[in-house]
Amino acid sequence: MDRKRLLKNPLLWIVAVLLLYFAFSTIFDGDRDYTEIPTSQAMEQIRSGNVEEATLEDKEQQLKLTLANGIENDGQQVSKVLTKFPTAGGTDIYRGLLNAEAAGGGDLKFSTTVTQQSFLTQMLIYMIPLGILLLLLMWMMNNAQGGGNRVLNFGKSKAKQLNKDMPKTTFTDVAGADEAVEELHEIKDFLQNPARYQSLGAKIPKGVLLYGPPGTGKTLLARAVAGEAGVPFYTISGSDFVEMFVGVGASRVRDLFEQAKQNAPCIIFVDEIDAVGRQRGAGLGGGHDEREQTLNQLLVEMDGFDSRGGIILIAATNRPDILDPALLRPGRFDRQIPVSAPDMSGRKQILEVHSKGKPLAQDADMHALAKRTVGMSGADLANVINEAALLTARQHGHVITDSALEESVDRVIGGPARKSRIISEKEKKITAYHEGGHALAAWAMPDIEPVYKLTILPRGRTGGHALLVPEDDKDLMTRSEMIGRLVFAMGGRTAEELVFHEPTTGASGDIEQATKIAKSMVTEYGMSARLGAVKYGQEQGDPFVGRSAGRQPDYSLEVAHEIDEEVRKLIETAHTEAWEVLNTYRDVLDELVIELLEKETLQRRDLERIFASVQKRPHITVFNEFGERKPSNKPPIKTPGELAMERGEPWPPPRPEEEPAEPAPTPVATAPGAGDLPGGVPPGQAQPGGQEAGSPNPNPNPYAPPPPGGYPNGARPAGGPNGTGNGGWPQPYGQGQPQGGQGGPPNYGAPPGWTPATSPSGRPSQPWRSNVPTPPYQQQPQQPQQPQQPQQQPQQGQWQGEGQWQHGGRYGGAQPPEETHGEGQHRRGNPDDPDGHHRQ
Repeated sequence: MDRKRLLKNPLLWIVAVLLLYFAFSTIFDGDRDYTEIPTSQAMEQIRSGNVEEATLEDKEQQLKLTLANGIENDGQQVSKVLTKFPTAGGTDIYRGLLNAEAAGGGDLKFSTTVTQQSFLTQMLIYMIPLGILLLLLMWMMNNAQGGGNRVLNFGKSKAKQLNKDMPKTTFTDVAGADEAVEELHEIKDFLQNPARYQSLGAKIPKGVLLYGPPGTGKTLLARAVAGEAGVPFYTISGSDFVEMFVGVGASRVRDLFEQAKQNAPCIIFVDEIDAVGRQRGAGLGGGHDEREQTLNQLLVEMDGFDSRGGIILIAATNRPDILDPALLRPGRFDRQIPVSAPDMSGRKQILEVHSKGKPLAQDADMHALAKRTVGMSGADLANVINEAALLTARQHGHVITDSALEESVDRVIGGPARKSRIISEKEKKITAYHEGGHALAAWAMPDIEPVYKLTILPRGRTGGHALLVPEDDKDLMTRSEMIGRLVFAMGGRTAEELVFHEPTTGASGDIEQATKIAKSMVTEYGMSARLGAVKYGQEQGDPFVGRSAGRQPDYSLEVAHEIDEEVRKLIETAHTEAWEVLNTYRDVLDELVIELLEKETLQRRDLERIFASVQKRPHITVFNEFGERKPSNKPPIKTPGELAMERGEPWPPPRPEEEPAEPAPTPVATAPGAGDLPGGVPPGQAQPGGQEAGSPNPNPNPYAPPPPGGYPNGARPAGGPNGTGNGGWPQPYGQGQPQGGQGGPPNYGAPPGWTPATSPSGRPSQPWRSNVPTPPYQQQPQQPQQPQQPQQQPQQGQWQGEGQWQHGGRYGGAQPPEETHGEGQHRRGNPDDPDGHHRQ
C-alpha cells in the first residue's frame, strides 16, 4: 500500500492514540507496587495491628495497606497490598481503621482520598467516543465515494496530474500510428513554440479526439503526449465524473477546468469519454439524467461564453458513433484522429518495439511475423511477443525462436492447444476432411488468398482451423472476393456431405459466418441486382444502450422475403461451387487428408505441393447483372508500379539519398506560381525540367512569352521536374506554395504507342519514367544538391493526350496508388494477373 495513503487513514491514528493512552497509563500507574489480596485478609491485618499506613480511595473503592511485617502471598513476601470493597462496605472499613488507630496508640497512619474529575476529564470522556464515531463515519463515506480520502469534497475533480517521477513515454515508443503521432506532435510543438503559428494567424485545436478499435494505442499516444509536452498534464476517466450524488459530475467538470486555467497552458486527457459524452435523449428512466447535466457542463467549459485559452482537451473512445454531435463540432473537438489497426509496416515496427530487449534467435523474422498477423492491433502484437517469451521460459529456453512466435500467434488467434483431449479416430478423420474441404475450396477460388496453415489440433473452442493470411493489407473487398469467402466457408460442410453423406454439428460456425457475409452483401453493400444498391435495416436503437437495442426494419414484408431469398441464393451458389471443386479434386482431397492425419499441421509449402494440380476456377458470374448498364470493355489504366514491374525495374524507386552523389548543377531560384527568377541556369547546363540546352524546346527562354493557349492552370510550373519546386516531394512546413492547379485525374504513365506526333501541343515527349524525387531547388548553393535527371518530366497540369493529365506531386498531387512493403510486395496487385488473382 502507498505510504502516503496509509498515513492518511484515520483508523491508523485512532489505534496509535489508544496505544499511547495504554502506554502512559501503564507507566504512570501508582498501583503497580501493590499486590491485590482478598478483603477478609486485609481486614485481619488491620485488626491484628500489622498496618503502618493505610489509604482509603473512595472513588476507586479500594484500600491500600503498607504492612509492618510482610505476609506471604502466592509464595512471595509482600508488604504493600490492596483490596477492593463494595460501595456499602466503605463505612465499615473506615470504622475499622479508626478503631485500629485508637488501639495502636497513633502508630497507624491512614488517609482518605476522594477522587474528583476535572472539567477537562469529563469533556474527554464524552468527546473521545464521539470523535471515534465521527471518524468512523467519515471513513465509511470516503469508501462510499470510491476512495480518495476527501471528505465532503464530492464536487472536487479526481483528475491526476502527472509529475516528473512517473515513467515517461515518448513518441519514439509509439509505432504503427505515424499519422496520429504527427498530428499530436504538432500540438506539442504549438505549446512549446507558439510564435511560429501565431505569426500566421493559426489557432491550436481546442480538442483532439482519438478514436479507433480497442488495443490500437489511443491511451499510449496520450501517455506519449504527456511525456513530451513539457506542460502540466491532467488525466481522468470518463466514469470519474458521474457518481451516486446529484450534481457531482457537473461540479467536478467545473473544478477540473478551474484547475487547468490556473496552470495554463496545459493538457487534459479524458479516457473513455463515451461514458459521459453519449448522445442526449429521453433516457431509459424517463426522468432527469445526471449524465446529461455533466455533458452540458462539459460542453460549456469546452467552448462556452468564457474563453479558456491554453487548455487542450484530448479524449479517447472506442465508440465515436454514439457521442453527442454538439461534442464533436469544431470549436470543441476540432481534430478527430482515427487510430486504426496497423498495416504490415506498422506491425513490423510494433513487433520490433515490443521485442526490444528480448533475446531473439537468428530465425526470428519480424517481417514474416508481421505478414502473418494481418488485422491484429498493437495490443494483440504485444501479446504475441509476450506469449512467445512465456512459452520459451516454460520450455527452459534461452532465446525466442520462430517456432515459439508461430505458436504464440496461434494461441492469440485460437487459444491454447488442448493437448490432453482424447479424440477418437473417426472424429479425427471427420475433422481432417472438414478442414481439408476448407483448404481445397479456398485454393481453387481465384479471388481469395490461399491457405497459410491447416491443422486438426484442437485449440480453444475449435477442433481445427484453416488459416487464411492475406499477402497484403486490404480495406476493400469486391463481390467476387466475398463470394469466394462464402465458398471457403461452405467447403467444410460440403466435404462432410460428399464423403460421409451427412453433415455434422462442426459446421455451425461456418454457416453463421456465411450467413453474415451473404446478408451483408444484400442489405449493406447493395451487391444484389434484384434489390439494388439500397441499404436495408437501419440501426435505430437507443443511444443510451449503444444504439444496439435492435434493428427496426424499414422495409415491407415482401422486401424481407426477397432478402431471405437472395441470401439463400448466395449461400446455395457458394455451396454448389464448393461441391464442384471437391468432387473434381476428390483424389487431391484424400491425399491431403492422409498427410494431415499423419502430420496434424500443414504449412503453405506442404499445401503448394499437394495442390499442384488444382486449377483456379472461373469467376462466378451469376450475380453480375447490371440490367441495361453494360460494363466497359476497356481495361483500367496501369499504375506506375505495374508498369515498373513489366519493365523489370525496382519499385518503389530509390530515394534521393540512396542514389550516388554527383556534382550538383548550379541551383536556380524559383518563385511560387512563376518561372525561374533572374540568375537562372547558364546556357549549356541542364534545365530543371531535365532537357539539355539546345534540345528541342519551343520555349527555352524563361522570360519568353507563354506558348499559344497559355500554360495550363494559368501559371508556369516552377523548379522541380513535377512542377512543385521540390522535386515532387511535399514542401517543408511553412516553405513554398502549391504550384498550379490540382484538377484532373493523376497521371499513371504514357500509354503504349505514345509518340511526339500525337501530342496535342506539338511538343516532343520523352518515354515514361518513374517520378524519382529530387531535392528542392532553393537559394542555398552551400548545400549539396543531387544531380538532375536528363529526361524532361511533364509539367504540372500539362495535357498528355488520351485523356490523361499530369499534375504536381509524387503521384500527380495525390497519394500513391499503392503502398509498397519490401522488394516486390505491393498492396494492390496486377489486375491482369495471368493466374486470375484480381486483388483490389
